[in-house]
Amino acid sequence: MAHVAFSTRPGLVQARACCLVVMPEWQGAGVGLRFLNAICERWRRGENRYGKPMPTLFHTSHPGLAVALRRDPAWTQVSATLCGDNKARSIKMLAASAARQAKKSAGSGFGARFRAVQGFLYLGLE
Repeated sequence: MAHVAFSTRPGLVQARACCLVVMPEWQGAGVGLRFLNAICERWRRGENRYGKPMPTLFHTSHPGLAVALRRDPAWTQVSATLCGDNKARSIKMLAASAARQAKKSAGSGFGARFRAVQGFLYLGLE
C-alpha cells in the first residue's frame, strides 16, 4: 500500500526519508502521511537497524503533500528552495539542459530539477 526509503547522514546523526510511494487507490486518503508519521516516529525512538534515535528530514516537491506536512503539528518546515534562486547557476543549467535536449530526438521538459522542493523535519507529538 505504501513505501518510503530511509538513509542516514554520516555519523548517524540524522535520517532522511525519501521516495514516499502510495498505491493509486490509496492516494488522497491520508494513508501516506499517517504511514510516514508512524515510520518517522519509530526512527525518532531508535527503532531502526542502528538502534539509535534520529530525527528525520523529508523533502518533497508535491504541493499537496507539502500543504499536509505544514498542517501536521508533528512536522516543521525547515527549507523551501526553487531551483533558479542562483541566476548564474540557473543560466548554466538551462544552457547545459538545452544542449542535452538538442542531442536527443525524444523526450521533453526539464523533469523535476526545476520544481520547488520543500524540506520538513519530523518533531513527533510529545
